[in-house]
Amino acid sequence: MSAAMSVPQHRLLESPNSRTIEIGPWTITACTNPISNSGRSDALQAAIGGIPLPEMTFGNNSLELDHRESGWRYAFTTEEALKGVKNGELQEGDGGVKVGYADAWMKSRTGPSSQIPMPKTVPTKPYDWTYTTLYPGHTEPSSTKGIDWQPADRNNAKHSIPLAELTRQDPILFYAEIPLFEDELHDNGASQLLVRIRVMPTCIFILQRFTLRVDNVLFRTYDTRMYHSFASSPPLVVRETSGWEAPYDRVKGRLPKRDDLTPLTDPMWIAKVLTEMPSEITQEVGAGTRWKGLGSRVEVAMLA
Repeated sequence: MSAAMSVPQHRLLESPNSRTIEIGPWTITACTNPISNSGRSDALQAAIGGIPLPEMTFGNNSLELDHRESGWRYAFTTEEALKGVKNGELQEGDGGVKVGYADAWMKSRTGPSSQIPMPKTVPTKPYDWTYTTLYPGHTEPSSTKGIDWQPADRNNAKHSIPLAELTRQDPILFYAEIPLFEDELHDNGASQLLVRIRVMPTCIFILQRFTLRVDNVLFRTYDTRMYHSFASSPPLVVRETSGWEAPYDRVKGRLPKRDDLTPLTDPMWIAKVLTEMPSEITQEVGAGTRWKGLGSRVEVAMLA
């Protein structure tokens, strides 16, 4: 950071379950609350079409951005993220994942040689049990109409996220980490959606990361990055969405120590491994699921 860098005027507000920064024309609020109670869970489950909620659902958590000059409002919420989970039979492109031993497990309990009768069950509504979502945040209904995401111009440097700026040791004026949901997938792995935001003297940066681990099957990461430079005129927001996937053993083979499996539960380590592999493997072939989330896309919104 340059010694001459000035810190823009800003105001921080706090309540027991939320924190807000007001900086320039922006008001940004991060809400972090405990896991949803039964009443909130019932309402949330009804709102998303009746599929079972993840074990740890933070239904009252959110990140909200309000650009007062343009009237543009954008948010990341648990409810909208879960609406992005496939409700119903999985189709081509949905990236359906089947646990390897599921069929054998069922046959061993219901086959002709089994001494255990088939249990009486209530038919359950099919849904994506991994909670994979391509949700990139959403424009609030009260937002100004006409401000839409457009494909980025690859030849315009302003239509990209400047990694050099984000890796500088600039002061952080506002930081929040907001969990939206997490699930252990019936002890077959883990699924997690988390939003982080940093506000620095020159910019706003948001990373929402979905991480999926299905033991002995695959790893999957889906990132939404959003960047805004306070110097952009007219104000510009860049949004990059990227999906990666690889077979479980291929990621496991990258462990620093063969007998230490703890990195396999670390979303940051998983993402690092997936992004360091050749993109033709992790963003084209993936784990053979033909998931439509593979690849990267950059879009921009002009707040004019």
